[in-house]
Amino acid sequence: MNWFLRKKKNILTSIDDRKTLPKGLWYKTPSGKIVDTEILKKNAYVSPEDGYHVRIHSKEYFEILFDNKKFLEINNNITSKDPIKWKDSKKYRNRIIEAKKKTNLCDAIRTGIGKIGGIKIVISCMDFSFIGGSMGSVVGEKISRAIKYCIEKKYPYIIISKSGGARIMESSFSLMQMAKTTARLTQLRNSKIPYISILTDPTMGGVSASYALLGDINIAEPGALIGFAGPRVIKETIGKNLPKGFQTSEFLIEHGFIDLISPRTELKKTLYKLINMMI
Repeated sequence: MNWFLRKKKNILTSIDDRKTLPKGLWYKTPSGKIVDTEILKKNAYVSPEDGYHVRIHSKEYFEILFDNKKFLEINNNITSKDPIKWKDSKKYRNRIIEAKKKTNLCDAIRTGIGKIGGIKIVISCMDFSFIGGSMGSVVGEKISRAIKYCIEKKYPYIIISKSGGARIMESSFSLMQMAKTTARLTQLRNSKIPYISILTDPTMGGVSASYALLGDINIAEPGALIGFAGPRVIKETIGKNLPKGFQTSEFLIEHGFIDLISPRTELKKTLYKLINMMI
């Protein structure tokens, strides 16, 4: 009966030996809906229960948009320097090293060349996982080079924004990217090459104040937070309550800041139709 009668109090089984349920089988949306992750992936990471758009990375966007998930990445080895020798709780160069290890990315944006519906196209997509998708000198340089490539090849250009804004650790160097990318986009427009901007959750700060809202057509995902300063900062500054839904995609389209809202499940079809009309 020793096997039945516990002689010592408390469970002594090692944590490593305990059986646990596999992780990642389900995803819970902010509204509390439970979705199977496989169903979520097949539905472009949009919850079929409530339409919630899960934040995804450049890898997933490229798989969703490019034909047969095939693309060629360019300018992928450009990395940030430390122009002002920034240091807060950590040195900036150490943050870069940590972000690279964590994300397997060189910076907060990637550029891919592929096809949408058989049409050759260039897409630059931001990654929020890399220091909040912040815009530093590398982001500006990659966008600049991508635009130059589009002008040479006559390919339409798409930027998918997902960012907290300019990268504070690069100070004025990051703010200069607003002017740099705007100048390049002017060259693209003068070359009569289509530029479509896709705004996802969140698109804030210097990114929203530059290339994110300069598209020939500006498309937003449903429910995305889009603005310059955050709602809390604005509320404290003006000392008034903000309108319901302030800075969401739906609020912005109602007030004429964006052109249309497209669910991610329809995004590829929408882009194909728009590009066909513009080329």
